[in-house]
Amino acid sequence: MGVASMNPTLDTIVLGVGEADSSRSETLVDAVEELARPTDARVVFVHIFDLKSYKETVEHVLDHETGRVDPNELADQMSVVRDMRDQLSDEIQYETRAATRKKGDGIVAIAEDVDADRVVVGGHRRSPSSKAILGSTVQTVLLNAPCPVTFVRDT
Repeated sequence: MGVASMNPTLDTIVLGVGEADSSRSETLVDAVEELARPTDARVVFVHIFDLKSYKETVEHVLDHETGRVDPNELADQMSVVRDMRDQLSDEIQYETRAATRKKGDGIVAIAEDVDADRVVVGGHRRSPSSKAILGSTVQTVLLNAPCPVTFVRDT
């Protein structure tokens, strides 16, 4: 029985991407490709800006003719998103989405908006005394995502 027959059809996979994911980008991309390849799923890179970092980034790339910046285009220019996108196999389709809000809530909202079949998020290894507590972003996604969530932790 092949991988595709063991997994339900995945059409859309959301990958939550933040600056902290730079150190685990290869592991996250590998996990997403393993999920996406059997069903030709589309990957949606999701970058959530906090309001302060969004304003600072907009100042650097503002289109002075229109006075506007598309948040999705801005997210696509973030180094961690570019690095992961460049690692992604050429045959996998992708897009980038962004929002300005709390990270976990933003990932969940975009997962709902794109009708995601799976969400993939990364996190770091916790000490033995804090293993029962996940980071607030991961916890929010795990508890509120509209679909199954794959958690990829640092090794």
